[in-house]
Amino acid sequence: MKYIDEFRNPTLARKLIAQMRRAIPAAAPPIHLMEFCGGHTHAIFHFGLRQMLAGQVALHSGPGCPVCVTAAADLDRAIALADAPDLRGRVILATFGDMLRVPGSHGTLQEARARGADVRVVYSPLDALALARQHPAREVIFLGVGFETTAPGIAATLLQAEDEGWPNFSVLSLHKLTPPAMRAILDAGEVALDGIIGPGHVSAVIGSQAWDFLPREYGMACAVAGFEPLDILSAIAALVAAARAGAPAVINRYGRSVQPEGNPAAQAMLERAFAVGPAMWRGFGEIPASGLHLRESLAHRDAARRFPVAVTTRPEPPGCRCGEVLRGVLAPDECALFGRVCTPRAPVGPCMVSAEGACAAHFKYGDTILA
Repeated sequence: MKYIDEFRNPTLARKLIAQMRRAIPAAAPPIHLMEFCGGHTHAIFHFGLRQMLAGQVALHSGPGCPVCVTAAADLDRAIALADAPDLRGRVILATFGDMLRVPGSHGTLQEARARGADVRVVYSPLDALALARQHPAREVIFLGVGFETTAPGIAATLLQAEDEGWPNFSVLSLHKLTPPAMRAILDAGEVALDGIIGPGHVSAVIGSQAWDFLPREYGMACAVAGFEPLDILSAIAALVAAARAGAPAVINRYGRSVQPEGNPAAQAMLERAFAVGPAMWRGFGEIPASGLHLRESLAHRDAARRFPVAVTTRPEPPGCRCGEVLRGVLAPDECALFGRVCTPRAPVGPCMVSAEGACAAHFKYGDTILA
């Protein structure tokens, strides 16, 4: 790639769309695909790809927003760590900005900060470690949320804190692994799919071969995609061809960033800091082997162990169907709260809060079609 315009060429886009339309007979039912990644969801809406392919290719948004799939109980724990009376004044909770307004059972981190809790927005885990250096008498807890994309950076920060000997730095690890969630969707059988658009940034870490189980065990193709319109259209075209031919495979359409084996250095970093275990997902419940927990050698940096807090979690808000949206069962505008009670200014569920949330994408772009 020399220029970004190469991946936004309208002539090539029209050719790909025409190719797909020729491949799907007019009377045939649409081919159903799921984009796992929230970044793909927003790119698809931004460039009007759903509408361009309507009638022949149906795109379903999956659970690819790490903020959205964070369970309410886990968010409640993070708020309690910042706001518990016996920890107030002792703890600085550092978090990425998109977690501030996500509603838990008893409010948000932003509301806890308004009550006096020391909640600070950082741009990287290294910023949180810098806070630990600046405030050696305070406990700094980094709220670790993300998939395989962000987890290596947090692992590296944990190991750096260990090497430098800062005892006041810990992590509340809510990191999640993507392939187990894809298995959970397919095993549930709530939505019939013909193929998967594989997440680009995640696959840069875990490798395209991490998706080999899809054709092998489920007879389903997976095409790893980048984030420009031609990246995504190329992946969709490959999935359409695979579905029509009945030849499932893993197809890498993001070769400039994704290798079959992924990033061995990042994987080694994850291995040093984390062990795989169960994790709670909003909309799913517990998914086995889908979470990253600090290894026993780093247990003294595990905020959940160091600072046990009582957490009482309430049911989801009445009418909120965020869980079904995350599983691809429901389109956001099929929720009765969407755009009426639930808006970006007053979100009821996390899918309307995060920049990667499907509800936020639907609300922002609606039925826009770009010429």
